[in-house]
Amino acid sequence: RFEDFDERLEYWDARTETAWVAETPGLVHEGTSRRLSQLAERIGMARGARIIAFGSVGLVERDAGGAPVRAMQPDETLYLHPHRTILPADGSLVIGEHDLPDVVLEVDHTTDIRPGKLPVYEAWGVPELWAVVPGGAKRRRRPGVTIHRMIGGRYRSSPASVALPGWTAAEIHAALTEPRLSAHTDRVLERVGRALGEREGTQPNDMPLIRSLNAKDRAESHAAGRAEGHAAGHAEGHAAGRAEGRAEGYAEGRAAELVATVLDVLQERGIRLANPRLAGSDPFAGASRKAVTAAAVACTDEADFWRRLGLPRR
Repeated sequence: RFEDFDERLEYWDARTETAWVAETPGLVHEGTSRRLSQLAERIGMARGARIIAFGSVGLVERDAGGAPVRAMQPDETLYLHPHRTILPADGSLVIGEHDLPDVVLEVDHTTDIRPGKLPVYEAWGVPELWAVVPGGAKRRRRPGVTIHRMIGGRYRSSPASVALPGWTAAEIHAALTEPRLSAHTDRVLERVGRALGEREGTQPNDMPLIRSLNAKDRAESHAAGRAEGHAAGHAEGHAAGRAEGRAEGYAEGRAAELVATVLDVLQERGIRLANPRLAGSDPFAGASRKAVTAAAVACTDEADFWRRLGLPRR
């Protein structure tokens, strides 16, 4: 009945006829496991490349004939390089056919993974398994995180992660269980993300959103600088001249910020422009900001982008 079973299974083994059906998860369990995906997103921003969390994806081991023989569903799974990872288009992840997660998280709130699930993860070769015991665990185990690292085909306890370099077990436990993310945890996440980036040659500005925000900040600074320059240049002139200078600087800054945003959106969507910088101080003159961003999101190619704006190609 395994293939047709809709409920969540902590552990299933055809050979021993064992089915460990998960009880309804509580707030502590779900809050702890779901928190990891939020943390991973922040680390990915600091790193400059996305980290994907797939949650309780099913891990299935099949025999030579393709029949399932063993399965588990971890509480959370992390993939550090999803763009080059072999994953199932649908259904469960098959051991030996798809790539294993870089990190698997198990929340030991009402259970203990050590006697049953830990040896299976070890046999499958999962690189890092984090077992977290939150506060108030029903088995009266000491709260904390144990990092099991695969070394020489066996799990060894480690004080810090290698997949997410330098993130210690104590820091992981605090980040997963504190009521709200503290300033200290934010600094830790940035440190881990930047360490990943240094290891892999990426930086925060490689993320389209970060690059767009930085471009906006630069544009606003440029506008402010031009405004101050105009004001200083016309200090001895009349008030109308100063106002004109400020308006010109602001307009140029807004135009530059909009160009940077549109270029980022089109690049992210894989749409190439004949002129990658967009000529002119205000290439979208005559079109509203809303219309420009809508065209960038909806267009099918460069020609369609300009057609939607009713403007000639720049």
